Amino acid sequence: MLPDARTSVKRAADQASAEEAERIAGSATRQAVQRTVRLRRLGGVRRFAYENGLALVAVGLFLFAIVGQVLTGHADHNQEQRMHGEPGVSLGAYLQTGAFLEATMENWESEFLQMAIFVVLTAFLYQRGSSESKDLTAPEAVDQRPEEGRGDPHAPWPVRHGGFPLALYKHSLSIALFSLFAISFSLHAVGGAEEYSETQVAHGGQPVSALGYLGTSRFWFESFQNWQSEFLSVAVLVLFTIWLREQGSPQSKPVAAPSSDTGE
Repeated sequence: MLPDARTSVKRAADQASAEEAERIAGSATRQAVQRTVRLRRLGGVRRFAYENGLALVAVGLFLFAIVGQVLTGHADHNQEQRMHGEPGVSLGAYLQTGAFLEATMENWESEFLQMAIFVVLTAFLYQRGSSESKDLTAPEAVDQRPEEGRGDPHAPWPVRHGGFPLALYKHSLSIALFSLFAISFSLHAVGGAEEYSETQVAHGGQPVSALGYLGTSRFWFESFQNWQSEFLSVAVLVLFTIWLREQGSPQSKPVAAPSSDTGE
């Protein structure tokens, strides 16, 4: 059975290489040449912007959205204050309220959880035909044991060093994402406890600590309503990339690729 599997994998790898070579032989190669020519013509700030455009635009959109959240959240908070016969607060004071911290962190929490789980699940689970999955039969570069690249002078330092640094580096992405989730989860509890306590006191109840807030249904309602939307978006992306395409996006398979193909 093992020799047959090796033969099948070798055949799948050869076929994948041949199909990839065929797909990039025409317009894809011309596009790459145009990008290379443009890159060589640029310098300084323009070259930096071209090489890092995706991150710059993503950060720019984040800043636009967070400013919008702050301004509209401040206005909404003050409107609610006035409805309860209480004075409004300044923008600076609003940024220090539990309402702002809770609203921000409960969203960040779900985003980091989604990314962390998606990264881990795609390491060992598969979806036939999805560009978000590894191929079921062809070899994948991400499955190569990093120890095999220890002698490569261009490999990252942890790979060349081995031992504990490599053990940590092999899972550094998921560790970072789960750590960010844990931080935002904790801050969600802190901000939520402050906001919840204010409401409780206003209605003659008792304030709660951040730990106590974790035991309330409101905290878990806030978390689950965000988590479910993130997991839904992952499932939609995984399934939609089987049949749907986006020309030029690395998140999509080539437009001409069969729906049964996995990955790029």
